[in-house]
Formats: sequence, structure tokens, C-alpha cells
Amino acid sequence: MGKTDRCVVRNKAYRKAGLGIRERHNERKNSGYANTDIDRARAALNVHFKRCEGSYAETFERMVENGTISTRGLKQDAKVVDEMVFDVNSAYFERNGGYAYAKRFFEEAYRLAVKEAGGEEYILSAVMHADERNRALSEQLGRDIYHYHLHVVYVPVVEKEVKWTKRCKDPALVGTTKEVIHQVSHSKKWASEKALDKEGNIQRDENGKALLINAYSLLQDRFFEHMQAAGFKDFERGERGSTAAHLGVLEYKIKQDKERLAGLAGDVADKEEQAAALDKTLKQKGKQLAGLDKQLTITEKASAMYSELERMGKKNLWGHMELLPEEFKKLLTLAKSGLASQGKVLELQRQLTEAVKGLEIYRTRWQDLKGRTKDYMELERLHPEQTRKALESLKRLEKETSAPAPTLNRKQQQER
Repeated sequence: MGKTDRCVVRNKAYRKAGLGIRERHNERKNSGYANTDIDRARAALNVHFKRCEGSYAETFERMVENGTISTRGLKQDAKVVDEMVFDVNSAYFERNGGYAYAKRFFEEAYRLAVKEAGGEEYILSAVMHADERNRALSEQLGRDIYHYHLHVVYVPVVEKEVKWTKRCKDPALVGTTKEVIHQVSHSKKWASEKALDKEGNIQRDENGKALLINAYSLLQDRFFEHMQAAGFKDFERGERGSTAAHLGVLEYKIKQDKERLAGLAGDVADKEEQAAALDKTLKQKGKQLAGLDKQLTITEKASAMYSELERMGKKNLWGHMELLPEEFKKLLTLAKSGLASQGKVLELQRQLTEAVKGLEIYRTRWQDLKGRTKDYMELERLHPEQTRKALESLKRLEKETSAPAPTLNRKQQQER
């Protein structure tokens, strides 16, 4: 607990197709979690500063329909929903009152989130998680410590003036403002700003290009300043990254992708192994289904003989059925075989039902896995060399941070 406490806010954009995964995680709708430190018994302690009425996707569409937001000009696969995650290391809250203090802290952070989003009407959901156990700190202190943080899911909008065009019948209106819409746009919402000197002039590099300040860096500043002004002290602003203002467009995108890689690099190999295992299981299930189908076909052929059996025998003068010797022999053989196979048919039908259920489960897991790793796969496709280098860098960093601290001799201990 001797580390410096730092406040951090992260922002990430999502396509509409990816909202389901975020919703299930944030709203705790999953039946299970890969993160084994999530304590589902504490889910009731999670605090909603705003609940979503319906699903994230449904609420988004409702906002479009009632004119709260506009998707005019957006591409089909555009990123339309953002998420801010406000965070401070667990030890900070533990020292200042734990759960009760965290609720007050993130209630204030939510006020900033409303301001950053442009209004509460653009926020889909805001929930403070209190059910994720901090394993390292818990082991260090010998009791359960929980990692409090705030998820705010919102629609990134900017005001856009729509002008009258030359098609307007009134020439006096051409070029004037026709209407102001709240356009959904992640890129415009978080566009980098030009760096200014003390005199308000644009700062430029050696080639005369304007220096840019990362919009997320400015968001970090506003988060720190807002919480300090609200009376929350004893923590520092999150560490500043290397000057993104000096990076070219491609390098800047690669840097952002590397940051996203940090969240994926630790489990990508595991996910690929799981994907291969799922693929193998699906093939096995397919073979099993083919075998079951063949066995059921045989059973259906047997059932076709029922009509033939019904035609056997003739009534005598006293109304009794009489069978020919060969008919009686065939009927007896079929009766014995039918009794023996009846149990097998029922078992095969049960196996078929279970196999179909299992296939759906594996298909769902496969789709979920593809969704969770698609960012990494796309990044590897677009920038294979940079991705490889970033992954190697992250692996080295993980080894360095997990390496045991060097043992100090008595003299060094005294000097400390």
C-alpha cells in the first residue's frame, strides 16, 4: 500500500454490434466470468447512478427515433457508443473509508461524466462496480479488498449546423443555418487539440506542422482537477504518456492500438487455444450428430414395417386371428428385436437432444470469443509488424514487473 495513488480515466469506442458484450459485463448479466475475482455474491453492492431502460442497443435506437441524437452521415459499421472508466487504485479507497468513500467519490466523478458527455440524456448507463476483488492487495493485507471503479456508457455527440443549400427556393436562406443536430461522432468528440504557447499562438514542429495534444490527455487533466476541486485529495494525476502530439497519424493510431493490446495481450494465446479446442469440439459434435442421424434412419425403416404387421393374419369363423407359421415366426422375431431396441432408440433420442443443446452452447461461446478478440485480429491484419513488436514489448514489461525485487544486503537496508 506504499505506492503512489493515481486517478485514471480511460475512454473506448464500440460499434453497435459489440454493445451486448459490454452490457452483459457492466450490468452483470453473464452467467459466468473469465475474471475469477468477480464475487457475484456482492453484485447487489454495485451502485447505479443511471440505469439503462432496456438494452444498450434498444436505448440507442430509441434516442435516434425521438431525435435526441442523429446518425446522419455515419457509416454502417461506425463506432457509435463510448465508455469512460474512472479509476483510482484500491489502496486509496481502503485508506479513506472503503465502500462508503468510493460511492461518494464516484458520485462526484459521475457529475464530471455528465458534463463530458454533454448532458445526462446522452448517458445510457453509469454503474460503480464493487464486486471485483483485488487479489494482490487482499493477499498482502490478509483480508478481502475490492477494486472500486466506475463505468459510464454514453453516446458521443457534437453539435452540427446544417446549412441551407442552393436547392432552397429562397436565395436569401442559402448558406444560413437550417437546423442544429446532435450528431453521433466519436472522432469529432475526441479530436486532438492544437497546442498553444503562453501567448495563445499555435505551437509547431520543425517542419511547421501544428503540434497536437491528445484529447484523452486533456480528459485526464479535467478528471484530476475536478476531483481535487470537489475536495478529494491525496492522489496524483495518472502518468502522462510520451508526447502523442509529436506522432504522425499512423504512429498515433498504432500507439492507441498498443494501448488496447495491453488489455488483450495477456490472454490472446489462451483465447486462440480455446478457439482451436472449440473448433475441434464442434467437428466432433458434427460427427456424433451424423452417426445419430444414421441410427435414427435405421429406426425409421423399422417403423415402416408396422403397416406390414397390421396386415398379418385373418379372422376365423369365431372372430379370432389366425397366423400362418411364417407370419407367426416373423412377428415373434420382430417383437423380440423391438423390445431390445426400444431402450436404445430412447437413449439415442436423448443423446441427440443433448448434442443439439451442446452445439448451441459451443456456437455461442465461439461467437463470444470472436467478438472479444476481433480488435486484436484486425490490428494484426492491418499492422502485423507493429503488433508483433508491441506484443513482445508487453511480454517483456510483464516479465520485468513480475520479477522478484532484488535482495538488499545489510548495508543497503541501513542506507534505506
